[in-house]
Amino acid sequence: MTPDATRRRAIGQILLLAAGFLVLVAISASSVLLVEKAREDSGLVVHTVEVENQINMLLLKLRRAESAARGFLLTSGPEFLSDYEAAVAAIIPDVEKLSRLTTDNPFQLDNVKKLRSAVEARLEQFAKEMNFVKQNQPVGALALLREAAAGKTTETIENVALAMRGEEERLFSLRTLNADRSQQLASLVTIAGSGLVIALAGISIFLVRRSARARDDAEALLRDNNLNLEATVDERTADLREANNEIQRFAYIVSHDLRSPLVNIMGFTSELEQLRADIFKRIAALVAAGSGPVPAASGDTEPVLEEKDNRLSQEFSEALGFIKSSIAKMDRLITAILTLTREGRREFEPVRINTRELTEAVVATLAHQAAEAQAQIHVEPLPDIVSDRLALEQIFSNLIDNALKYLNPGVPGKITIRGQSKLGFAIFEVKDNGRGIDPKDHQRIFELFRRAGTQDKPGQGIGLAHVRALVRRLGGTISVESELNKGSTFIITLPIAWAASNRNRER
Repeated sequence: MTPDATRRRAIGQILLLAAGFLVLVAISASSVLLVEKAREDSGLVVHTVEVENQINMLLLKLRRAESAARGFLLTSGPEFLSDYEAAVAAIIPDVEKLSRLTTDNPFQLDNVKKLRSAVEARLEQFAKEMNFVKQNQPVGALALLREAAAGKTTETIENVALAMRGEEERLFSLRTLNADRSQQLASLVTIAGSGLVIALAGISIFLVRRSARARDDAEALLRDNNLNLEATVDERTADLREANNEIQRFAYIVSHDLRSPLVNIMGFTSELEQLRADIFKRIAALVAAGSGPVPAASGDTEPVLEEKDNRLSQEFSEALGFIKSSIAKMDRLITAILTLTREGRREFEPVRINTRELTEAVVATLAHQAAEAQAQIHVEPLPDIVSDRLALEQIFSNLIDNALKYLNPGVPGKITIRGQSKLGFAIFEVKDNGRGIDPKDHQRIFELFRRAGTQDKPGQGIGLAHVRALVRRLGGTISVESELNKGSTFIITLPIAWAASNRNRER
């Protein structure tokens, strides 16, 4: 899958997830609003029923009061008087409660006012009737009773109550319809939202399965590529190993074969030096024969020559000196190459090494150089490792020898070897207070036959290259931190438990 397709698929999945989230939010908000609306509508329906019940309760208590008053009038029984008083005491509070329940409806408030007036008038009639009965004047009470029956108070109460019930029945129908609609709408929104969620879930499952299939295909392709890559790496490694072995054999053969012509050159140079002595002795003799008696040189004494001949003799000697020094330098280089090739062909053997004892033994072998340089070498506790002993000795020997070699003249030298272990590796530092290395030469000093700074010390430029090769074969790294006139710190990182098998196969 191309990067663009992967990016588009990722964007699509993000958009789908966002859409699903928005749908859920919309459904949740709509459901909350509709449920709240349905609750309000249901509350209004219940309120309407409560108003109707209150109207009926008021009428019932009026009838109860009227019945109790008639019973008391006819029998003068105290039980009727108690019923009458209880009913009358509850009528006015019921009217107040009805008024409170209908405060949201101006039409009903107007009816409540009419009802209140009629009820108060009827209660006054009840009170007068009961007074006549209590005063033992039944005739007056009956007269009032007939007057109340003939009057319009009871009819007014009935008519107002009927009108109020009609209004509440109308509101009940309307509010019931609204509540049903709210519930239906909430149900529709819930069903639609559930359908959308199910659809989004289905799409998500489809996309996840498709992504899983694409991932499985990619993993299968990656496994195939890894197998091919491993085969290619093995093939390239074998080629590199063979090329490396061939280079080492070639370097050994070339270095070995160069020694033969070099020995011949050295021999012919010695013969030229003898021939030079004979030639200039003859020249001196010829000059002496032509110009009179001149003391002749005897044995190894240089012949007495004229100025031109003497200058020619000196130039001849100087040329031979250059040739001999170049031969000596070339001999050292050939020896170094042979040493490197032999070391590269040596099998490393991992053993448990007390690194501090090994380093102190190396320091002991360099004690004479340290004394001459007036340098102190301090070895701190070092982590023990499993590695090749000879290679480790050569690494520390080269680094400490270089530290001694490049100290500042006249400044007491101080060299410190310290180490620590971290994440399965041992980190060693060789620090000095010497002349330092220019940062631009930090990589150059590890190259073969390359040196940095003033070339006032003997060497062929192979020490640090050899150290880096050894460190790499031991599975580690080497680096340097240094500035001019501020000393140098060489940092070597080696595995604590090194296995020689792979490196020996790859050399």
